[in-house]
Amino acid sequence: MPRTFIIGDIHGCCKTFSHLVTKKIELNKSDELYCMGDYIDRGSDAKGVVDFIIGLREEGYNIHTLRGNHEQMLLDSLSEPYRRSVWMENGADKTLHSFGVKSAAELDPKYLEFFRETEFLASSNEFILAHAGLNFAADNPLEDTEAMLWIRNFPVDKNFLNGKVLIHGHTPMKKDLVLGQKFEGAIDIDGGCVYKKREGMGNLIAIDFREKRFIVQENID
Repeated sequence: MPRTFIIGDIHGCCKTFSHLVTKKIELNKSDELYCMGDYIDRGSDAKGVVDFIIGLREEGYNIHTLRGNHEQMLLDSLSEPYRRSVWMENGADKTLHSFGVKSAAELDPKYLEFFRETEFLASSNEFILAHAGLNFAADNPLEDTEAMLWIRNFPVDKNFLNGKVLIHGHTPMKKDLVLGQKFEGAIDIDGGCVYKKREGMGNLIAIDFREKRFIVQENID
């Protein structure tokens, strides 16, 4: 039976990400892997993260990539150059250095295509995935893409979810708090991987959805 894995915010921590996928998860081509966005910024090897995902896809692995607010900031810097300063304030310098460029406009087209093809939302009969969560106060929470990228501390409408689990990242949490969550309502799997110096953080966290279990990889970058 195929397995489904969901991985939280990576933020340029390529060694940690690749170790989790290849050694802890031991991903195979019949599995599905969903990445929750924020592949870039703050960590040192954003290019490595994106190259690893592209490489897996080229080898025939089923990798779904959601869009995080950091990918959106990169894209915004292309279409609205005045927003570049906002991106720079949020760790873009590490990303640009990793790719060896001075602006997002200088990125190889294959990388721009990667970022542009990321999705705001993914769902199945059992779960809904969005980088930051959902705005349940909206007329249709599944159309509020701004909230999917940026929302925090939102109340959960279990009636709207109708038995599905909402899985998101974006808001870093200590490992014990992540692991203490039940598989109902909403689950935050951002273990603050890039924040190694923060107590309880510095972990890249995945969910094995079939087995309803968390998989933790300490930051090794």
